[in-house]
Amino acid sequence: MKKFYSLLMSALVIGFCGCAGVSPEAEAGVKVEKVISAYKIGAYSDVESVKSKLASAGFEVVGTKATDSGTTVLFTNAQMKTMANKPTRALAAVGRILVDDEHKQLSIANPIYFGKAFMQGEYNHATSAATLAALEKAFGPLKDSADKWEFAGLAGYHFMVGMPYYEEMMVVGEGSTADLVAKAQKAKGTTAVVKVGEDRYVAFVEMDRRTNGFVKKTGTQNAQLLPWAVLIEGGQAKALSAKYFIAISYPLLTMNEFMTIATVPGAIENDLKKIFK
Repeated sequence: MKKFYSLLMSALVIGFCGCAGVSPEAEAGVKVEKVISAYKIGAYSDVESVKSKLASAGFEVVGTKATDSGTTVLFTNAQMKTMANKPTRALAAVGRILVDDEHKQLSIANPIYFGKAFMQGEYNHATSAATLAALEKAFGPLKDSADKWEFAGLAGYHFMVGMPYYEEMMVVGEGSTADLVAKAQKAKGTTAVVKVGEDRYVAFVEMDRRTNGFVKKTGTQNAQLLPWAVLIEGGQAKALSAKYFIAISYPLLTMNEFMTIATVPGAIENDLKKIFK
């Protein structure tokens, strides 16, 4: 009877815990803090030095884009692409660094923070942790940004009740993948079009300067969310809802601050649709 109860308790433990999957800590042997910073802040460096350090760390620089605060540097590598080569996940394949001329610092989008948010249930902590370790080796020592969010809540993040989730993307164009890629490549100001898989690309496109100006209100220190990313796969060009991407990029943003840019989400959608019409 004692043996029976032991087996029963073991089954209950497996039933309640095993189905949740392998924890990030067990998967990668890296401790995950309960609250994760959105960005890692490093010592200021110029754009060419940043590109050189990324290349030395095994990353491919796919493009740079001047912003109102400095320059966004976009990068990837084979591991990031492999992780993100899944339906709706390719946005996680490309990392961002803001060479912040205004605040004299480097602001690196934390691959663990955005990886968990974008990959959700398909998040691979081993890859994201390895990406962060390579960045820390190249640009360290790095400190946490003031912008933070609970790690466990990132997969289901939304700003508030009634606001969109990651998967509620806006469709900004339809057609063959080749046609949509060609439109992105031909558009004025496109920074990069990155092939992630056989029928999967991420384009970083230019919006109207007046639309981009919202970062002056929300905070130029997080301006690496520009240029805007568009996922091209399965005959559609899709982009994160502006209400989602702005909010998760500025987790300290208040409702009152969000209301000061109330017209921006609509302007972003219109600008993107013009590119892929």
